[in-house]
Amino acid sequence: MRKTDNKPKKLSTKKSKALFAKAQTLIPGGVNSPVRAFKAVGGDPLFISHAKGSKLTDVDGNSYIDYVLSWGPLILGHAPKKVIEAVTEAAAKGTSYGAPNPYEVTLAELIVKAYPSMDKVRFVNSGTEATMSAIRVARGFTKRDKIIKFEGCYHGHADGLLAKAGSGAATFGVPTSPGVPESYASATITVPFNDQKALKDIIEKEGENIACLILEPVVGNIGCVIPKDGFLEEIRELTQKHGIVLIFDEVMTGFRAAYGGAQELFNIKPDMTCLGKVIGGGLPVGAYGGKREIMSLISPEGPVYQAGTLSGNPVAMAAGIATLNIIRKPGFYEKLNETSKALEYGLNDAAKKANTKVKIYRVGSMMCQYFTDKDVTDLPSAESSDTEKFAGYFRGMLSCGINFPPSKFEAFFLSSAHTKSDIENTIRCSYDILKSMR
Repeated sequence: MRKTDNKPKKLSTKKSKALFAKAQTLIPGGVNSPVRAFKAVGGDPLFISHAKGSKLTDVDGNSYIDYVLSWGPLILGHAPKKVIEAVTEAAAKGTSYGAPNPYEVTLAELIVKAYPSMDKVRFVNSGTEATMSAIRVARGFTKRDKIIKFEGCYHGHADGLLAKAGSGAATFGVPTSPGVPESYASATITVPFNDQKALKDIIEKEGENIACLILEPVVGNIGCVIPKDGFLEEIRELTQKHGIVLIFDEVMTGFRAAYGGAQELFNIKPDMTCLGKVIGGGLPVGAYGGKREIMSLISPEGPVYQAGTLSGNPVAMAAGIATLNIIRKPGFYEKLNETSKALEYGLNDAAKKANTKVKIYRVGSMMCQYFTDKDVTDLPSAESSDTEKFAGYFRGMLSCGINFPPSKFEAFFLSSAHTKSDIENTIRCSYDILKSMR
């Protein structure tokens, strides 16, 4: 295993290339999620052999400081000892029951205590399941059909939500997806993020037909777009006025922006919340919850149907409990945010010294670096980030042993496992790559 030493090297990726070639004959595009294919940055994807702490190691033995962290959930880094012990203990008792288990009650209690807006919570297996289930319940509660989402917000790949979405859809310039019936898309109204006037106009016009408004309070699938002052407050006021269920998609920001998520950070109380990522400690899990009168509509308590054989899986629940029990300790977020701030300031300084125009936005331990001189407040301004510059930067950083997300539209993350040395090494490498690009 080579050490990351801040000097670009031509990586030997022979085994990764061979695996990718074989995968392309067996799996669409050779990957099980589009952004992994490196289409936006060029080259072939790396196949990972193992990971520990802040480091990934590929099948060719190359080691990288990792800022993807499985797209956010690994707030403790890779394979933390206590989480692995919890998973091992749970798995030894059985990997799936298809029946209630004590772990799901314990994790539900931890979540409800962390999120005062959630009286009850239902576990599912992914963020996509969480958002589509929450919308179904909101429609059942309001007896209305239409929903509002914001341009660039990605809420999973459910039909009707792939309208001007972020993540892979933004990367490949696909505002909607073939296979989604027009009748589904027509019930989804998209509004520019941070545009209070457009939002007010559409709600004043369509309010009585709108079941819910769903948004990422910090948009994480076009990088890291922060709401303008007063924007979330305006949303809360308008939705309450018109009887619209407000859903915060905190799959990325939940337990990331703060222990109580972005809703704690911005002091906004939604009607429903969707969670994922961190609450499974890196294992597949999602959840949605909200006000008692809304959640009481879910079967078997009410008529709105939603089910899942693996929902509340004991292994995933155990991983989530172990993770939350660590990150809720006093001082955890203060220390993590200090590390994140050091990286943010260092990357900004490196860009300035290299005479490169960048905009860096950060919320907690989640951030994004845009290659633009424009303020990034919505999807069009995020799209102004220079694609070619980002691709060159990504490849250069990878050659230094720094793993950033392979798309200019994706946020990157830090963990408690990242060290001062990791941060310093990343900053030095960033300066060298930016300077060489000029």
